[in-house]
Amino acid sequence: MNIGGASGASGVSQRMIRHYEKIGLVPSAVRRDSGYRDYSDADVHRLRFIANAHDLGFPIEEIQKLLDLWSDRARASSEVKALAEARAADLGRKADALNAMREALMGLAKSCDGNNRPECPILTHLAS
Repeated sequence: MNIGGASGASGVSQRMIRHYEKIGLVPSAVRRDSGYRDYSDADVHRLRFIANAHDLGFPIEEIQKLLDLWSDRARASSEVKALAEARAADLGRKADALNAMREALMGLAKSCDGNNRPECPILTHLAS
């Protein structure tokens, strides 16, 4: 199938498919005589794998490791589990940081009267 078909079947944009090819996450597609890329079902399956890993917060480097493990039938599942647990811990730290930022913003918003006067503790805090 062409890149449009692969994009539709995998849920990965054409731009990202080209990017993944460029950085080596996806092998370069076979070219037809017309010069158009030609993708197989296996390519689409790989693209879905990448998209799913990306949706779970894995960065490109870890997606490459997961792809390597996926293709290695002699792998130990403990390696995959370790990557997942490390990613989950990192996401937990980021969630905690985002929650702290949200709480700080909510506190600042509560301290602001939100009226027609120019005094604003939010701006005062940001300028301090």
